[in-house]
Amino acid sequence: MRIYFWKKKSWRLWAFLGLVLLAFSIVGCGRKERYQDQFTDVFDTASMVIGYEESEKAFQEKSTLVHETLLHYHKLFDVYTDYPDLENLKKVNEEAGKAPVKVEPEIMSLLQFGKEIYEQTDGKVNIAYGAVLSLWHEKREAGIANPENASLPDAKDLEEAAKHCNIEDLILDEESMTVFFKDPYLRLDVGGIAKGWAVEKAAELLEKAGGKAYLLNIGGNLRAIGKKGDGAKWVCPVQNPFYIDGTEEEPYAVSGEIEDVSLVTSGDYERYFTVDGVRYAHIVDPETKYPANLHRSVTILTKDSGIADALSTALFILSVEDGKGLLEKMRREYAIEIEAMWVEPDHGMEYTEHFLKKVGAE
Repeated sequence: MRIYFWKKKSWRLWAFLGLVLLAFSIVGCGRKERYQDQFTDVFDTASMVIGYEESEKAFQEKSTLVHETLLHYHKLFDVYTDYPDLENLKKVNEEAGKAPVKVEPEIMSLLQFGKEIYEQTDGKVNIAYGAVLSLWHEKREAGIANPENASLPDAKDLEEAAKHCNIEDLILDEESMTVFFKDPYLRLDVGGIAKGWAVEKAAELLEKAGGKAYLLNIGGNLRAIGKKGDGAKWVCPVQNPFYIDGTEEEPYAVSGEIEDVSLVTSGDYERYFTVDGVRYAHIVDPETKYPANLHRSVTILTKDSGIADALSTALFILSVEDGKGLLEKMRREYAIEIEAMWVEPDHGMEYTEHFLKKVGAE
């Protein structure tokens, strides 16, 4: 009886251990590893895709989907470069003042979004402002290439260009999928919205393809899908402009954590040139026709990367008070959560009420 008892116990023990081993085996088979990919050929910036997958092949398939999607949008929304067999915004700028130009559905969607954002921001983000922005682009490129001879656009040229920036002259016909300029001198520039819009579309495709734990970092436009493979949130440091200048030792303005949300920053510390010791960044205030200089950077936290990109541009131009007013308006009209952080020229920082809490930095 005693022997039978121990045999019976032993059988139960081995059965239990077998189930444990089977469970660990199943968990091990489904365990996801961290992978990352980098590229530099979209939206003129360095980009990174980080994701957790069961195999490198599965990750590469999804990363390639993201890269190809962003590269397509990069070419489609480019206003400075021609691409073979592609009717992009450069073509629209060249032809739409003469007759309606048939466009891809993605161009129509982006331009409709641009018109909507124009209304929401009271014209601070204006995709029809290309005539003025092209003058600044030319001077910025020349100033970066040859700093000693850097110069500003002529004030009279800016005044003349500003006469051709009325967004009401941008005629979108969704039924025929055409774009027409009532003013033949109107020019489009979608730099304030295109990258964020494209990142959001890429994220949507990635989720449809089964991506559950990914972080897209497209030139500082962060878009998180889920959490990391270990269940932790994604770490999201925001650059400190004064560290980049070499005047402060702390590299980050804030370092927090995010999941299923976008974190987008606009600042004066990457795309700029200097004339007579004054920094001129790439975000131009339509009222003054000169680059805005109220803030060093503005960071937006909200779900949609397109909205985040547009608002980071708008708030860079507005005062903190007016920026907070715009955010409150957007919260009401879109029924979404939006938070913001400002880094100021005097080294101070401003936040909306729940920004630090939302990124876990409080």
